Amino acid sequence: MSNADMRGNRPLSPHLQIYKPILTMVMSILHRITGAALYFGTILLAWWLIAAAAGPSYFDFVNGIYGSFFGRLILFGFTWALVHHMLGGLRHFIWDMGAGFGKDAREWLAKATIIGSVSITLILWIIGYMVR
Repeated sequence: MSNADMRGNRPLSPHLQIYKPILTMVMSILHRITGAALYFGTILLAWWLIAAAAGPSYFDFVNGIYGSFFGRLILFGFTWALVHHMLGGLRHFIWDMGAGFGKDAREWLAKATIIGSVSITLILWIIGYMVR
């Protein structure tokens, strides 16, 4: 027979209240978040392409939305998510090759992913505004 009191005495699994957040943990969470953001960003990209195929008036409407402050903010976030997710994938590829497992290497790769994603996003947007 089962004993109902046994359940109350079992230890709980540790969660975020127990674990100290470390950079690689934060990077793992960000990689998942950027993956989800890319899903919604791809819908926006598809909407833009459909608008281009639908005709000039609808394309101007969608471009007006994307050209607004809020639209550009969303596009900037999509650009960062794309670059960050790509660099996170390269970080995982390095791990798949059997390298970068030491504590210093893991920390360096995580910091390089953050700095690289912000830098590349800013460079892309600066070049985009200069070409425009």
